[in-house]
Amino acid sequence: METNQRGDLIINGLGSSNGGLFSLVTLNGIGTVNSDIECEELDCNGSGTLKGNVAATNVKVNGNARFHGNIAGDKLKVDGTAKIAQNLSVKNVNVSGKVNVEGRVKAEQITIHGILTVGEDCEAESFKGKYRFTIGGLLNAEQIDVEVYGDCRAKEIGGQTITVKQHKGSFIGAIFKPFFKNQLETDLIEGDKIVLENTVAKVVRGHQVKIGPNCQIGVVEYTDEFSQDKNSVVGDIQKV
Repeated sequence: METNQRGDLIINGLGSSNGGLFSLVTLNGIGTVNSDIECEELDCNGSGTLKGNVAATNVKVNGNARFHGNIAGDKLKVDGTAKIAQNLSVKNVNVSGKVNVEGRVKAEQITIHGILTVGEDCEAESFKGKYRFTIGGLLNAEQIDVEVYGDCRAKEIGGQTITVKQHKGSFIGAIFKPFFKNQLETDLIEGDKIVLENTVAKVVRGHQVKIGPNCQIGVVEYTDEFSQDKNSVVGDIQKV
C-alpha cells in the first residue's frame, strides 16, 4: 500500500467519519466509519462500527468491533469481540477473544485460544484450535490440530493431517468440566493421517486412522492402518 501521503484517523470520544485511505485508524471511544476504508493499521480499543469493507495490513481488536462488510489484509488479531457480517480473507488469524464471521474465512494460518464462529466454510493451510469453535460448513486445512475444551463443531472436516486431542486442563477447568460438552462433533472427517480423541463423527475416512479414547464413530473407512481405543465405540470398520 502507498502510505506516504496518507493521514491518520483517530476517534477518542463519540464520533464518526467517512471512509477513505489512511495510514493509521484508531478507535478509542465510540467510533463509526460510514464507508469503505483502506489503511495500514486498524486498532479498535473501544466500541467501533465499520459500515463498509476494510482493507488493512493489520487489524487489532481489543474492544468491541462490528464490521458490516468484508475484511481483507495480512493479519487479524482479536483479544476482544469482533462480529464480521460478510467474509474474512487474511493471511493470519489469531483469536484470543470472540470472533463471529457470518460468511466464509480464508487464511494461511488460524490460531484460536478463544471462541470462533464461522457461518460458512473455513479454509487455511494451518488450523490450530485450542478452545472452542463452530464452523457451519467445511473446515479445510493441510494441518489441523484441535485441543478440545468445550463444544467444538464443524459440518465437515478435511485435511492431510488431522489431530484432535483432549485438553489437559487445570484444576479450575476440572471443576467446571461437567457443565460443558468437552468434544468435537462433525458429520465427516477425511484426511491422510487422522488421530482422534473426544470426537463424535458419522464417518471417518483416511489412510492412517487412530481412534483414541472417548470417541463415538459411525463408520471408519481406512486404506493402510487402523487402531481403536477400548473406551471408544465404532459402529462399522471398513478397509477400502
